[in-house]
Amino acid sequence: MPVLQTYNMSYQFDNGEMLFQSLSCSMTKPRVGIIGRNGVGKSLFAAILCGDIMPTSGKVTLPHSFGVYRQQRSQLPSGDLSIAQFLSKSHVLDALKQVEAGKFSAHLFDVIGDQWDLLKRLTKQLDEMGLPQDPDFPCAQLSGGQLTQLQLWQLFESQVALLILDEPSNHLDTKTKQWLINSMRSFKGAILLISHDRELLNEQDEIWALSGLGLQIFGGNYSAYAEHKRLEKDALVRQIASIDKQKRHLKRQAQRNREKAEQRAVQGKKLRQDGSQPKVMLDSMKDKATAGTASRNKNEQRRQTHLQDKENSLNKRKEQFKEQFNKQSLYLGSNQSSSRKVISILDAILPFGSRAPINLQIYAHDKVHLIGNNGSGKSTLLKSLQGELTFLQGELNLNTSLYYLDQHFSVICPERSILDNLMQHCEEMKENDARTLLAGIGFRQDGVFRLANKLSGGEMMKLAMLIASHQGTQPFLLLDEPDNHLDIDSKIMLAQALVKYPGGFILISHDADFAKESGVTQQVTL
Repeated sequence: MPVLQTYNMSYQFDNGEMLFQSLSCSMTKPRVGIIGRNGVGKSLFAAILCGDIMPTSGKVTLPHSFGVYRQQRSQLPSGDLSIAQFLSKSHVLDALKQVEAGKFSAHLFDVIGDQWDLLKRLTKQLDEMGLPQDPDFPCAQLSGGQLTQLQLWQLFESQVALLILDEPSNHLDTKTKQWLINSMRSFKGAILLISHDRELLNEQDEIWALSGLGLQIFGGNYSAYAEHKRLEKDALVRQIASIDKQKRHLKRQAQRNREKAEQRAVQGKKLRQDGSQPKVMLDSMKDKATAGTASRNKNEQRRQTHLQDKENSLNKRKEQFKEQFNKQSLYLGSNQSSSRKVISILDAILPFGSRAPINLQIYAHDKVHLIGNNGSGKSTLLKSLQGELTFLQGELNLNTSLYYLDQHFSVICPERSILDNLMQHCEEMKENDARTLLAGIGFRQDGVFRLANKLSGGEMMKLAMLIASHQGTQPFLLLDEPDNHLDIDSKIMLAQALVKYPGGFILISHDADFAKESGVTQQVTL
């Protein structure tokens, strides 16, 4: 029996733009990966599946129990919630503390049940995952990667029939991603994974490729899918080349036929002029030649039409590949020209994360790759630079304006349109210039009026990068994992834009290749 099913599911934006139409699918494999370029609707597809958003039309059937990991900020713990409270273990731990303090009651025993060793087990599990071992540790002080791991752990500990995981590896370092892979392997229920991570996708039994043309299903993991698409593309290229060769041959043959017809016409004219052949016979020969030429022309036209129709059909199939060829460009503007020192840190101690003193000198054109394990304090350092947090000790001197782009693109107002968001945060920008920049990242014509809450993670990143880099003050950029939500093509586009960016930036990224391609000039490790 299928784990989930959709029947004729469609979704249309408020501005009339159709994202996908009449999607029908049935999940029969225990591990399925969903792939597709940024903006095609993967996260929205998942949101419809789990009931967060209603489809414009169609039906979704889900199992009786399921869990969801969402890549957006809305699911992050808030306030003073502790690890134990987030995991819904605090009531048992509180009961254990009361019993240890000498309080005994039937109610306390009922709460504890058979979990007398909960604190020991929980502390051990937290230690194995590299998380703080104190169950009372505030979630607000965890890094993005640690929060992600905590949320995923809670889901894997559940007994649900299906997990829908939307980009679960985005904030994870190498060690934690291996923990995720092991957890996925041991989970007894089914998993529907949305990801650009080929290592995770190779753990799946089936690949669903979502595009503007619909949903295609491929048996096997991502490597099998990629090989299938490579062979399909190679065959398509050969077929198109063969059609082109046939068209050239037909054109040469038609030219030869025309030349022969012209030669026969000249010969007939000469025979008429010298009078050596009867006129009746010459007229008959001319009629036959004319009929033959008409027949050949008709056949040639028929063959040309057939080849053209075949070529059109092949080119239509090629559009499935060209959807990935849809070249976009991200222009990051800046007028930074000074080589002055813009950030100076002396013997600074972070409020969270690493306790080693930090000494750092950064100049206006420096492009810095900030690395370290989850929880080492990378995001904390960026937040301290821009004033959201304060160093416990040490000195900080700034000689530039900063712009902090966090992992969740909080600069973007979900209820405003794409165009309004850009123009609101870039007050001196004219609408024509804004539209030109947005067209470069795939939003054309009425697409600029789509509300930001309908954007994918990758689309949010591109919009946020435009906002960050087109400030009137031309700030030094603080980029906290901007590549997390991007497909491979979009990562390349962002890296190329950062290489050309004439100003400086500090970049946090777990992808060493992306950082290198972004033109980083130095590496700082916490």
